[in-house]
Amino acid sequence: MLFVEGQVPRGIFVLCKGSVKLSINSPNGRTMIVKLADPGEVLGLSATISGKPYEVTAETLDPCQVNFVKREDFLRFLKDDVEACFKVAEQLSEKYHVACQEVRSLGLSHSAAEKLANLLLEWSCRNGESTKTEPRLKLRLTHEEIAQMIGTSRETVTRLFADLKRHQIVQSKGSTLVIRNTAALRDIANHN
Repeated sequence: MLFVEGQVPRGIFVLCKGSVKLSINSPNGRTMIVKLADPGEVLGLSATISGKPYEVTAETLDPCQVNFVKREDFLRFLKDDVEACFKVAEQLSEKYHVACQEVRSLGLSHSAAEKLANLLLEWSCRNGESTKTEPRLKLRLTHEEIAQMIGTSRETVTRLFADLKRHQIVQSKGSTLVIRNTAALRDIANHN
């Protein structure tokens, strides 16, 4: 656990190696995974700058290498380096843009199938597989965690994967998911 939602920000975490799950919790104990962070990402940036509590919980998914910069040192650095300050503004703007896209995708999707199809297509784009005939995804999350990302139940995700396999849209090979029919997956993402 790098930091917990609601905790006073101590500083930023730069993810150098591994992956980190970012999640939020509702008052009644439900969890939603907001994002999987990849190497190169700066975690806790907006909270560190604003001084407001961390908005999410950051938990490592596998062995990670993470660098930490104390809030006071980071703010001093930004005051002294205009170029770094602009880079941070760019990062925060990009995070805002991505957050709006995710809200649109999750909030305006009509069905869990549409949300899952969008998530799988997004993952294939992120790992550079989307241009391949049969993109391959390494599934690092359980069905429960995928359900937490798209706001549904584990049972629904399991059923949706079974449907995708039955229609030969995807195929599982261990923890690797092969998208056998990208066009059909796009149709689900756009029309359900």
